[in-house]
Amino acid sequence: MTYERAHSQSTDFRNVDRLARLRRMRGLARLMDTALRIPGTRFSFGADSIMGLVPVVGDFAGAAISLYIVNEARRLGVPNDKLFKMLVNIGFDAAAGSVPLVGDLFDVYFKSNRRNLDLVLEHFGLEHSDLDRRRSQRE
Repeated sequence: MTYERAHSQSTDFRNVDRLARLRRMRGLARLMDTALRIPGTRFSFGADSIMGLVPVVGDFAGAAISLYIVNEARRLGVPNDKLFKMLVNIGFDAAAGSVPLVGDLFDVYFKSNRRNLDLVLEHFGLEHSDLDRRRSQRE
């Protein structure tokens, strides 16, 4: 096997692995931030908002789950400045979300996981639709 062919195959594997990771990250962001839509409105919320109803523990658990997206971004090679922005988003979400009542409403509007996924996709020059398109082209 030539070097070019072996390198091409390993590059293809890395691209497939990266897309699979990005899709998992998108799925988690969707679950945490926008899984449920209020019928007849444009409002959506996710597990982060529901967990936030449990004082202190809920917001901490939501932040801990959100760190998975940051860790995956780090493993994919996202630069430190974007990782820092992602951590700030999570910290801001957890801090503001921990305020009784107001924080629960805040969680519906400030979607830190979605924002973080957007930072990762921006780094790779991708949009949300690219994740769907690439899957359907391959199959």
